[in-house]
Amino acid sequence: MSLKLENVSKIFGGLAALTEVSFEVEKGEIFGLIGPNGAGKTTLFNVITSIFPPTSGTVSFEGKAISGMKPHQISELGITRTFQNIKLFDHISALENVMVGAHGRTKAGVLSSVLRTRSQKEEERRTRARAEELLDIVGLDGYGDTIAENLAYGQQRRLEIARALATEPKLILLDEPAAGMNESETDDLFHLIKRIQLMDVTVVLIEHDMKLVMNICDHLAVINFGKKIAGGKPEDVQNNSEVIEAYLGKEEDE
Repeated sequence: MSLKLENVSKIFGGLAALTEVSFEVEKGEIFGLIGPNGAGKTTLFNVITSIFPPTSGTVSFEGKAISGMKPHQISELGITRTFQNIKLFDHISALENVMVGAHGRTKAGVLSSVLRTRSQKEEERRTRARAEELLDIVGLDGYGDTIAENLAYGQQRRLEIARALATEPKLILLDEPAAGMNESETDDLFHLIKRIQLMDVTVVLIEHDMKLVMNICDHLAVINFGKKIAGGKPEDVQNNSEVIEAYLGKEEDE
């Protein structure tokens, strides 16, 4: 088991953003979270990564309760994420953005960095080489020197994923990775997520592109008004009457 949520609730000033949400994510799978805008999906990501502590309930990762940990401790355990709104360092290069992601895994201290010791130089060389490899993996080979804000929108999305992968995660949370992408870019994203899965990284994604979700996810959970209303394999969820009414929409009778 990779990730497990047990009766997770989150209340903000008397407003219940999440109410007793429970689901399990198996190691190595692609798991989707779907639901209408404002359903509580991103809040759930924030709880998992300890940006917000749960009001009640438990989040566990690889059998260990992680509720109440600091965000940097969550990252050290091997959990990383992207954001609904792209969050890059706009004025530095794509390569430097990815290298920043690897910072938490480096060992060189301030003194060795100032003195430029042999070990520090070697670590920096390895970090740069890994960053270049990750840019290639996400389809940005040749864009390492490009300033992040000068990349196209879809490229910025992929750069954010590369930076997240630089933390060497076991679990990556993708918050609407296909948002704003055209059909070709979404197809490229499909193959990228599959490639990430082959890197032995478990994937949980929030996504509104139902074609992508139904084709790529092993299992789904559906959130509506902060509550889980359905879960299971994509074909089961797709045919669930409550899901159809709440999110996918009813087809008009001819």
